[in-house]
Amino acid sequence: MTERTALILDVDTGIDDSLALLYAAGSPDAELVAVTCVSGNIDARQVAVNSRAILELAGRPDIEVALGREVPLIRALETTPETHGPQGLGHAELPPPSQPLSERHAVDLILDEARRRPGEIMLVTLGPLTNLALAVMREPSLPRLLKGYTLMGGAFGVSGNTTPTTEWNIHCDPEAAAIVFRAWGSAMAADPSIARPVALGLDVTERARILPDDVVRLARRAGSTPDDSIALARGEDPMLAARSVASRPIVRYVADALRFYMEFHARYDGFYGAFIHDPLAVAAALDRGLVTTEPLYVDVETRGELTDGMTVADRRRLTGKPPNLDVAVSADIPVFLDRLVERIGGLAADHPDVSR
Repeated sequence: MTERTALILDVDTGIDDSLALLYAAGSPDAELVAVTCVSGNIDARQVAVNSRAILELAGRPDIEVALGREVPLIRALETTPETHGPQGLGHAELPPPSQPLSERHAVDLILDEARRRPGEIMLVTLGPLTNLALAVMREPSLPRLLKGYTLMGGAFGVSGNTTPTTEWNIHCDPEAAAIVFRAWGSAMAADPSIARPVALGLDVTERARILPDDVVRLARRAGSTPDDSIALARGEDPMLAARSVASRPIVRYVADALRFYMEFHARYDGFYGAFIHDPLAVAAALDRGLVTTEPLYVDVETRGELTDGMTVADRRRLTGKPPNLDVAVSADIPVFLDRLVERIGGLAADHPDVSR
């Protein structure tokens, strides 16, 4: 029997967060305990709607979804509809969720579950670190209570995707990220048995590109018809239909959501495909062997005129401070993409009857 990792995902569900939710729901080695919502790609209330709708699409309406803080700790809220669409799910449309939000606040949920199951919960943050900063300020022993912590965020050896030096999740609430990184550093200094957080920044997540051929592979794994191979054979782009007509609802969703994301990357990054940052972070949380990491001391700039929000990694050990993050420097992207196709495609095959 496959050993399962208990996951709490803290999300700002946009497009790649939604794929991360589907990846977790389709993973036999994941026990998805709960989902907590933070503002980032879109506002937190829409994040909560999207997350519940995705979980219902995946056949998991039982998963608790909790609303967290709706604004950054100090700064004004920024969102990115140009990247993820006005509702955060690209061109996709889903029925409103039928399940209510949790009565618990996201921060309460994270702390309650960590205390209830000490040493069992793997926390994964896929958006700004606002909720986690509040949680660790309230409960400084949180790093010791968790099994581990994985984040998608930062740019450690590459340019940013929001400013020349900053990645979006850190950019939205750099004060929260600074609190989290310093809190883990302090906790590890007091208790060396605490594992360093694993940070997947743009250095590795921008190598995780999903292309139209991968969507075709996913559709075929799902047994969905049509699978867009006819459009490929004619030399047409398989993602340019007004709406997907795939027979599997999850495949329809993936195709419609990703078409928006691929159009965005075609305009700004020079390729017709999409970076799928967040599913890679979930995959690495479930299988650390997917990534190679370097232990580094990292802090976050919160006042720089040109570098505000930059994740500053001390690669030469100039500060003399011990590492507080395991920063991913490479990832096995082919294996990851194969798993994504298998897990989301398998989930789609198992859930063919969600109404349009």
